[in-house]
Amino acid sequence: MTESQSGTSQGRWRTFHEKFVVEERYMSVTARRNLYRIAVGLMILGAALFVVILTSVLQHGGIAAADEPVRSWLVSMRGEPATTIMIILAIVFGPVGLPIIVLIVTVAWGLAAKHAWRPMLLAGAMLTGVILAQVIGRIVERHRPPQDLMLFGADSTFSFPSGHVLGACDFLLVTTYLVFSRRKNPMSAVIAFIVAGIGIFFAAVSRLYLGYHWLTDALGAFSISLVVLGAVIALDTWRTARIPGEQITGTLSTAEAGTD
Repeated sequence: MTESQSGTSQGRWRTFHEKFVVEERYMSVTARRNLYRIAVGLMILGAALFVVILTSVLQHGGIAAADEPVRSWLVSMRGEPATTIMIILAIVFGPVGLPIIVLIVTVAWGLAAKHAWRPMLLAGAMLTGVILAQVIGRIVERHRPPQDLMLFGADSTFSFPSGHVLGACDFLLVTTYLVFSRRKNPMSAVIAFIVAGIGIFFAAVSRLYLGYHWLTDALGAFSISLVVLGAVIALDTWRTARIPGEQITGTLSTAEAGTD
C-alpha cells in the first residue's frame, strides 16, 4: 500500500515537473535564423511606428491630423445595429472580458498541453501589454474625445495608447504565433494571421466608433503590440529552437509532431 502511494506521488510529481520543462524543437539553421530576423524586424518596425505616431500626437500634426476626420465620419455612421455590435466587441476586449478569456485559455491550454511554456508566454505577453499601456498612458497624458459622444458610459482615463486595442492585438497575434509556429503547414499560419488581423481591425473600430479613442490611439497600440510579438518570437526561439547537433536540455516537445 505504501509503495503504491509512493509510486502515485512520484508519478504526480513527474507530471507536474514536466509541465514546467520548456519544450524544445528541432529546426534547420535557416529556419531559426529567419525567426530571429522576423522577431528583430517586428520590434524595429513597431518601435519606429510608435515613435512616428507618438511624435504626431505630441505635435498635433502628421498622422494625428486624421484623428478628428475619422472620428467625425464614424459618428456620422452610427446606427442601432452597429452600436450593439460595437458594444459587444468593447465588452469582449475590455478590462473584464479579455482577462477572463485569457485566464480560461491559459489555464485550459496549460492543463491540456504536455508543457506549459507557451501558455506562460501568452500570459507574460498580456501582462507586459497591460503594464506598457498604463505606464505610457500616464507619461503621455492624452485626453480622450468629448465624453458627450461616448456611447457606453463616460471614461476620463488617459487615451493613448488604447488598452482595449493593445490587449486585442497582443492576445490575437501572440496566440496565433504560439499555436501555428509549431505547425508544418505555412498556409494555415497565413490564414490564422489574416483572421487575427480582422479581429484587431474590428476591435479598433469599435473603440473609435463608440467615441473612446482617436485613430492614433489605436495605431499606437498596434505598434506596441508588434514590439511585444517580436519579443515573444525572439524569446521563444532562443529557448526552444534547436538545430541538429545542439544539446537538448529538456524533453523534446511532442508539439513538433502536432500532438501538443
